[in-house]
Amino acid sequence: MCALEAGKRGRRVLVLDKADKIGKKILISGGGRCNFTNLYTSPDDYLSENPHFCKSALSRYTPWDFIALLESHGLSWTEKTLGQLFCDQKSAAVVDMLTTECHRAGVNIKLNKLIKSVEKNDSHFLIKTNKDTYQAESLVIATGGPSIPAMGSSDFALKIAKQFSINTVDFRPALVPFTFPKKMLENFIEQLSGISTTVELCTQSGNCFKEAILFTHRGISGPAALQASSYWKPGEAIHIKFFPDDNLFEWLKEQQKKHPQAELKTILSYKLPKRLSTKLSQELQIFTPILKQMQQYSEQALETIATQLTHWQFSPAGTEGMRTAEVSLGGVDTDELSSKTFESKKQSGLYFIGEGIDVTGHLGGFNFQWAWASGWCAGQFV
Repeated sequence: MCALEAGKRGRRVLVLDKADKIGKKILISGGGRCNFTNLYTSPDDYLSENPHFCKSALSRYTPWDFIALLESHGLSWTEKTLGQLFCDQKSAAVVDMLTTECHRAGVNIKLNKLIKSVEKNDSHFLIKTNKDTYQAESLVIATGGPSIPAMGSSDFALKIAKQFSINTVDFRPALVPFTFPKKMLENFIEQLSGISTTVELCTQSGNCFKEAILFTHRGISGPAALQASSYWKPGEAIHIKFFPDDNLFEWLKEQQKKHPQAELKTILSYKLPKRLSTKLSQELQIFTPILKQMQQYSEQALETIATQLTHWQFSPAGTEGMRTAEVSLGGVDTDELSSKTFESKKQSGLYFIGEGIDVTGHLGGFNFQWAWASGWCAGQFV
């Protein structure tokens, strides 16, 4: 995005990429369908030590600007839940569109270029690769963060920033699954792995997300868990509210009247996957007498059950880490950059954009929108 915008201004632009294929992270996004933006993008959807930094770029390049670009190439899109937009022609079409725009703007893209060093003399940056040396008046670092290292990602942006005495915020995994403590693994995994259900999941800091969770062979994933992981700190508990749309106590009393001879696990299975309702019923026996039929529960017992199911909590052992994190928190300190141009305040001609800086979006297309917006803005000035 940055390259094609700079090319449109008549700049001679060279993109150096160590990968053997253009846009690898775009290609794998959204299960290959590319969740390219979110209709409801706002600054509140981003985490940063300076929450105001992203406002300028997001207001200058909006989701509708990228939609217009897609449609100008004959591509269509579909809105999924919560404003998430997916390309009907899948991820490869988005990469082809951006590549075509680059070629139209005269941008030269070179793959398999591993950067060995970056230096600065009086007038130019010198970039040495595994094969060649290049020089340029302006240098943009658009290398993202270290999440999913198997894709070739790294902390290169932070290394370059530190080389030029630019302050940074250490990278840490975000949008990443939680892992269960050992005791919970032994207790839950065989019965629940592969089960998904909608809950409201909250962190200790009060950030709540009402979406699906997925029990895995190591813990919990799914949109709600991934979202919460960006706000979670080691040692903190997370809180899960099953039946997030119901007054569970009133619903249980109603079911007791309708189905007095039914077992609790059967009643719970009306709204939860059967294996999950069975397991939760077993867990609830710790707090209530072991009863077979709904008619045997007192109103106080039903209230206890409702409380437990709407205030279920545990302290994760940790997360799956950078290996599976969709993005990373941290990056180049935004106080070191112009929010208008993304140029370093300490080193003229040096720019940082995208995930490599300390701006991280929620799940659902927000990180792509930040990539497009920050790239577009920098492209007007490099």
